[in-house]
Amino acid sequence: MADFDDHISEKYAAFIAEQPMFFTATACKDGRINLSPKGMDCFRVLSPKLCGYLDATGSGNETSAHIKNDGRITLMFNSFTRTATIYRVYGRGRVVRPHHADYVTLKAPFPDFPGVRQIILIEVESTQKSCGYAVPEMELKGERQTLKKWAENKGADGLRQYQADNNTVSIDGFEAGLND
Repeated sequence: MADFDDHISEKYAAFIAEQPMFFTATACKDGRINLSPKGMDCFRVLSPKLCGYLDATGSGNETSAHIKNDGRITLMFNSFTRTATIYRVYGRGRVVRPHHADYVTLKAPFPDFPGVRQIILIEVESTQKSCGYAVPEMELKGERQTLKKWAENKGADGLRQYQADNNTVSIDGFEAGLND
């Protein structure tokens, strides 16, 4: 049976911190549903009602476009260890970019890594804990370094150009607000 709450408890903040990856899901009224895996120690619970993650430059910017257009976001954390747990966070997203006034303050709890495009903040509306009995047990081999190396090789100017070329609209044509 699933258990619901209106915030992230200390117990589940600790569970979240133990997970090496999580998934984000967003959608607009029309178009595709976006589901993205995330890793790189980029997630933080900032308070029981606020959490967020550093969003690295990638092939698209669907989450940002969907948040700008609709706002809804769901996060899913699941254990791949003996503990069979799935934890979802439902909320409203907000995108904070490096040129925004509150970026430096909001970025403080996060690690530094190259290629960060924005912070995705989530105002928590509800959470759900459920069993993960069908999720396989797996062992983490290690964190991939590919995205970090790619961003380092691009450099600041190369990343800005890549974002301008590839991250300004979603695959369904929704504005991502990269320059908002």
